[in-house]
Order: sequence, then structure tokens, then C-alpha cells
Amino acid sequence: MILAGDIGGTNTRLAIFEHQLGSFEKRAEKTYPSRKYKTLDEIVALFAEESGLPIDRACFGIAGPVKDGRAVTPNLAWVVESKSLAKVLKLKRTHLLNDLESIAHGTGVLGPNDIAVVNAGNEVPGNRAVIAAGTGLGEAGLFWDGKSHHPMASEGGHSDFAARNELEIELLRFLIGKFGHVSVERVLSGPGLHNIYQFFRDAKKEEEPAWLATELKEKDPGAVITTHALSGKSPLCVHALDFLVELYGAEAGNCALNFMAIGGIFIAGGIAPRLLERFARPAFREAFVGKGRLKTLLETIPVKVVTNGQVGLLGAASYAASH
Repeated sequence: MILAGDIGGTNTRLAIFEHQLGSFEKRAEKTYPSRKYKTLDEIVALFAEESGLPIDRACFGIAGPVKDGRAVTPNLAWVVESKSLAKVLKLKRTHLLNDLESIAHGTGVLGPNDIAVVNAGNEVPGNRAVIAAGTGLGEAGLFWDGKSHHPMASEGGHSDFAARNELEIELLRFLIGKFGHVSVERVLSGPGLHNIYQFFRDAKKEEEPAWLATELKEKDPGAVITTHALSGKSPLCVHALDFLVELYGAEAGNCALNFMAIGGIFIAGGIAPRLLERFARPAFREAFVGKGRLKTLLETIPVKVVTNGQVGLLGAASYAASH
């Protein structure tokens, strides 16, 4: 019986899986709003009590760098420690992974119905990579040793935003004024979509109707912008979302180069599955392959969107089962 966790800046998802003969059967699951709790320990204790199920092993994927079983989360005021979680669960040990490392493990147990192919490329053995935009931006690699893949964490989402043209240089200047240092997460995430929207509204003087301004104050801005972009109700929202998709393609291409991911790129996270139609448009692919002299290499790399929202939980469970 394995307790698996997918810990994000917005939601903490916990599930208990029964592991038998290589398969994982979910026995319990619940999602908690992360910011309503002071610690992950508090949530885990509550879930364990509510489920009433025995727990033999536990693994948690968390959004942030993990070092020596400890994580200080950049998008939450939490310090998470594997030893403390083990004490809560009365286990000898628990595992703590970076959330993208956990997702990378999860890609190994996905089926054909769990993915949507954006660029077919050439299916060959080799390194793979994962990129996932949601509340933040994460990236991870999967090293190919000739027989199997070995996931590795990274903090690529906090590397510098690389502007490619005059419009993106304008966006960079706008965000430097707002944040100082501009990581790629500042443009490629839910909050990043809001930053792009503000750039077009404030720097490029695109019109924001009063009803939209009100809605943005009352609800999550990223969700509001996405909804009205997909419906076509707001040209400003459409412009912002289309720009984000193009930037997603460019950073996915960077991720592929960084990990030499000839075996393929998996796009996970909360944003991509809602935007499959836009990912299929030429703008995404052109940004992905637009790497100058290495364009021909990028054209051969398969790009797949993960449509199974449980991939992080499955990855944590898979890691606990094999460690």
C-alpha cells in the first residue's frame, strides 16, 4: 500500500495505491488547497486518518528543489522534510522528489490513451525530457543508459527567459521593470499568462473592457484569461494565450536541446491539456524547431502532451514501489 503525493503551489493531491504485479490500483484520493494549510505534514496526517487505510510506503513529488530529503518550496511558505513525514506516517522512511522528477517517473507507466502527439518525429531510443507549466514551470530529464531511462531533476524553469525577437525583447524589458530578474517561469505559467496579458494591456495599449478587469480582480487571472481566449470573447486574452503557446514551443525546444532529448519531449502540467488545438497549430511547432542550425535535429524529436492528470501521482507511486 503506497501513499503518493503530487504537491503543487495551488493543490496538494494525495492518493493511496495498492501495488500488485506491476499495476497500481487506486484505493483512495483527495485534493487539498495547499495554501490553506501551514505544512504538508498537516495535510498528510489528515489524509491518512480520513482514509483509514494501512500505508507501507510513501513518496511525494514537490514543486521545488529537493536536497538531502528537504525542500523549501518557492511557491509556498513551506519547509518539507522526508524524516518529518516518515514520523507522521510511522514509517522508517519516506521519499521526497522534485515534482518534475516524479512526473518523469510517471511517463514510464503511461499508455497510448494518456498522451496526445503534437509532433510525431522519429521514435528512437535516447534521452527524454519533461516540461510542465502550471502554477510554476518545471523541467526534468530522463537519461538513457542503453537499456532504461533514469529521471533526473532540474530547476530549468528558473533559468533566464531568452527573448528571440523584438516583441519578446519588449516583453523582457517590461518584466525586468516589474521583477528585476526574469526567469522563464515569469512568462510560462499561470501567473506568467497574466504577466503577458498585462504587457499587451499596459505596454502595447490593447483594450481591456471593464467587465474583464472586474473578473480578473475577483477570480484567478490565468483561468479567466484562458477561458475568454478559448471562447474568443476577448481579443486581448486571445493575443496573450497565443503568445504563451508560442513561448511554450520555444522553451520546449530549449529543454530538448539541454537534455539532448532525441527520445522525445513530454509536455505535462495543468495548462497544456486544455490547449491541444493550439499546440497543433504551426506557431507552436515553428517555435519548437526554430533553433537555427539545429532545426533539423528538433524536427526529428517526438513531442507528446500528457493528458493524464494523475501522472505525478503515478510517478511517485512507481518510485516508491521500486525503491
